[in-house]
Amino acid sequence: MLRSWLPGLGGGLLKALILGFIGGVLSFCVGQALPRRWFHPDAFPFRPFAWEKGGKIYERLGVRRWKDLLPDMSRIVPGVVKKKASLNRTPEAMALLVRETCVAEAVHWALIVCVTPLLAWAVPGLLGAVIALCYVLGNLLFVIIQRYNRPRLAAIQKRLEMRRKHDSGRSQ
Repeated sequence: MLRSWLPGLGGGLLKALILGFIGGVLSFCVGQALPRRWFHPDAFPFRPFAWEKGGKIYERLGVRRWKDLLPDMSRIVPGVVKKKASLNRTPEAMALLVRETCVAEAVHWALIVCVTPLLAWAVPGLLGAVIALCYVLGNLLFVIIQRYNRPRLAAIQKRLEMRRKHDSGRSQ
């Protein structure tokens, strides 16, 4: 019985990997092409919800321990905005990084909405359902990272803006 299931498993996994890869590449390209002015961290759906407690809810999920273990396109693809806050020491650079978290979140939600049904359709049955569920959960991890980081990065941006105002007031 196991032998009769293995060809379906291999073929199903291969289909899922190909669809996931194609969806990921397409969504990355679309995400890079989207105008950043469309993304406002203080507007729905990107603004923090009260229940998120400024990202603290995600700390209960252990996000600090695992967030750096997941792949980051800024480490792989040249020219992509680097996601390390320590590299961005101006309010403008930090504002761009905050907007990038909005773009990344939108891309992962789009992957969930667009690719998950394709996976479930391409790989029928229980295997397709399991693959689709894993795909959703995997993308939700990236959404959590964006929602965890955004309030923290926005706070750093505000501090940098305040420091700039303070410093420019002293130099006059």
